[in-house]
Amino acid sequence: MEFVLSTLQQVFSMQTLPEWAVLLVAVLVGMITRRRLIQKLGDSGSQSKGLRQFAIRSIERLAWPMSMLLVVWLGQVALASWQGTPILDVAVALLFSFAAIRFIVYFLRKSIKGGPLLKASESFIAATIWVIVGMHLLGVLPQAMAALDSVGANIGDFRLSLLSGLKLLVLILIALTISGWITHLIESRLAETKALNASTRVGLIKFIKFAVVTVAVVIVLSSVGFDLSTFAVFGGALGVGLGFGLQRIAANFISGFIVIMDRSIKPGDVVTIGNEFGWVQELKARYIVLRNRSGVDTLIPNENLITSDVINWSYSDRDVRISVSVDISYDSDPEKAIELMKPCAFASERVLKTPEPNAWLMEFADSGITLELRFWISDPENGFENVRSAIRMAIWKTFKEHGITIPYPQRDLHLKSVSPEVLEQLQAQR
Repeated sequence: MEFVLSTLQQVFSMQTLPEWAVLLVAVLVGMITRRRLIQKLGDSGSQSKGLRQFAIRSIERLAWPMSMLLVVWLGQVALASWQGTPILDVAVALLFSFAAIRFIVYFLRKSIKGGPLLKASESFIAATIWVIVGMHLLGVLPQAMAALDSVGANIGDFRLSLLSGLKLLVLILIALTISGWITHLIESRLAETKALNASTRVGLIKFIKFAVVTVAVVIVLSSVGFDLSTFAVFGGALGVGLGFGLQRIAANFISGFIVIMDRSIKPGDVVTIGNEFGWVQELKARYIVLRNRSGVDTLIPNENLITSDVINWSYSDRDVRISVSVDISYDSDPEKAIELMKPCAFASERVLKTPEPNAWLMEFADSGITLELRFWISDPENGFENVRSAIRMAIWKTFKEHGITIPYPQRDLHLKSVSPEVLEQLQAQR
């Protein structure tokens, strides 16, 4: 207690008053500089992309500590001629380390392209690292580590304390950051190669991510002296859990790898799964993302792709044949109607000229003669009904111009064994 009081008296004495004044001026200058810089670069930072956005965001993060560092350094130079500056010496080291840590953490986050959680944790991570560095610069880090290590318990041959827990957490975060960086670089290289198709690239990326993260965690646990044999019990419990409660999750996970390896479905394929039609956006570990023509994303479990029928419209090629049916009356000439229908296929620009559209007489139906126009398109992801609608409209106009009639539904009603009394009643009701 006496040591703390004497330290506080030395720090807040009349001799150190000029240094505290310099620090106060530095804080005010840093706040003003940061506010004006954000106001000036705010709009351009949100609209910029790539390296320009990275540079603007880096300047915003370094503006406050670097402007403070400049003021503190000038004050240190001015006061050093007539008195010592122990507080400013520490402040210079702390501000420089704070600026460097903020920039490095931001650079690592942009490098691995983390999600919203990593973005939200950026300031916390930078502040934690800075506190550790600051304690080291102030010379109190060994005492703090000893205090944290004194609180803990022994688990077999491994001692778990607050210090070892924090070390384990920090090492795991570092390992996951490095593994994320490595997988991002590998993913970028695989995306550029043309030797692998889309499904193979997705499978390799998933496998590499899983392998790199597993290796990173195992290395960290081994480095802190954790006995990996204890995972045997955990593995047995996990197997029992998969057998009872997590079997569907395991089935979806394994089905996802099967779909990727057999190349039956790839990103960009146009598929029909049950009543869902659309094109595949992403292949995830547990599901695929299927986007329909309305822009709605449907998450379909991977198990459904293995256990149910799947129509892949673009499995071998993207050419798809579709048809439009129409009935004509029995008084119309079917041969003339067939010849009139064929040019109507080109009412839509999406219809291919090769193979040529063709029309057929399908059946003699109750109300008329059923004709069918068949044609090919090469972009099924753009939908079918817009093509059919344009062609039906063209057929309607063409038939109307050439006297081909489309019949109404017809029904013949035959009355048998009706007594004269009933007929008289019906006539009386008229």
